[in-house]
Amino acid sequence: STLTRPTIRPLVSWARRCVSQTMTDNHIYWGNGLELDARRVTWRRVVDMNDRALRDIAVSLGGVANGFPRQTGYDITVASEIMAILCLASDRADLQRRLGQIHVGGRRDQSPVTASDLKADGAMTVLLKDALQPNLVQTLEGNPAFVHGGPFANIAHGCNSVVATRAALKLADYVVTEAGFGADLGAEKFFDIKCRKAGLEPDAVVVVATVRALKMHGGIERNALGEEDVAAVERGFANLGRHLDNIAKFGVPAVVAINRFTADTDAEIAAVRRLADERGASAHVCTHWAEGGAGTESLARAVAALADSGDAEFAPVYPDGLPLWEKIEAVAREIYRADGAEAPARVKDQLARFEAGGFGHVPVCMAKTQYSFSSDPVLRGAPEGYTIPVREVRLAAGAEFVVAVCGDIMTMPGLPRVPAAEAIGLDEGGEVVGLF
Repeated sequence: STLTRPTIRPLVSWARRCVSQTMTDNHIYWGNGLELDARRVTWRRVVDMNDRALRDIAVSLGGVANGFPRQTGYDITVASEIMAILCLASDRADLQRRLGQIHVGGRRDQSPVTASDLKADGAMTVLLKDALQPNLVQTLEGNPAFVHGGPFANIAHGCNSVVATRAALKLADYVVTEAGFGADLGAEKFFDIKCRKAGLEPDAVVVVATVRALKMHGGIERNALGEEDVAAVERGFANLGRHLDNIAKFGVPAVVAINRFTADTDAEIAAVRRLADERGASAHVCTHWAEGGAGTESLARAVAALADSGDAEFAPVYPDGLPLWEKIEAVAREIYRADGAEAPARVKDQLARFEAGGFGHVPVCMAKTQYSFSSDPVLRGAPEGYTIPVREVRLAAGAEFVVAVCGDIMTMPGLPRVPAAEAIGLDEGGEVVGLF
């Protein structure tokens, strides 16, 4: 395959448009034989760019020729259910099955209308048939790597494709796969969603840490992170320690990779190693960004030994049969260490409808800020004495999980106050500047 991640995203967007922008609105326009209630269309459009103005919009304005006006919105492509389906499907048949299961919306009696009802699953499968194949690339040192799939771990499930992982397991003695953001998001979803649904049993976990991040969790501001502060590292280790404790709850042994920055001091590194050792995890300094594979050889040997030890006894943090709300509470209590979760009655009623529709057995995918265990991005360290507010829930019937949107997290981000685009341009020689 020659499809890279930037190529996959447009295909996901096109496949989603096949249902949302074309098939759904077109079906309503031409008589609406499925009796789809325009007020209950839940299938949103996607675009691969941050644009807060598209979060809540009205479409089909301007008269009868343009269709039936309705309220909708956009999500970013990496949060699309189709991206999740692409990464969780086991083969083409499973891909089409999942695409057909997508709930586009509901009728007046609230019964679902699916993508297969609209006869859109076949066209979407054709669009994605090549994108499903794992994308094999070569690292700078000549090693094979699959780069395949792109769901973010804060607003989606954050893992590469099941197809790529299974292919790698057939080709190598050891397979390393990344789950996005912190272990409270990426690792939890890797275990509770990807491994559960794909039947994978991990042998070891690498938790990546930096001295800079630990100092931030210890109360140091960004502009002072270059100064030695062992006490701040020790305070901030409460965050890393909680991640290590959480990994242990899944029954998988862990090591710590210290991604060393040039300003890190030996005393700060020694503090991380000592504190990790007290938690039962060895810590290894990594300088691969400067030395390539030689800069992470110690970590590689430790991971191989841990994987070969047979110590892993993997189990998800909650069983399939637990009610959906209790699954959300289990993640909030066991992983985020909150006192629990809270939600308005309409959210719990929606979960009850999902269960009545046969989706009570699916896992939950928490959409939450990546900056904190809590839903508050400024609450650093290892906070306690708080609850996780669940603002809304969405059924991803094709991906076969329920998304719980927590706090103020958005599935369509906006640009920052100073967008990176402001620094990009061409110099006098026609070379692009400002990208990095």
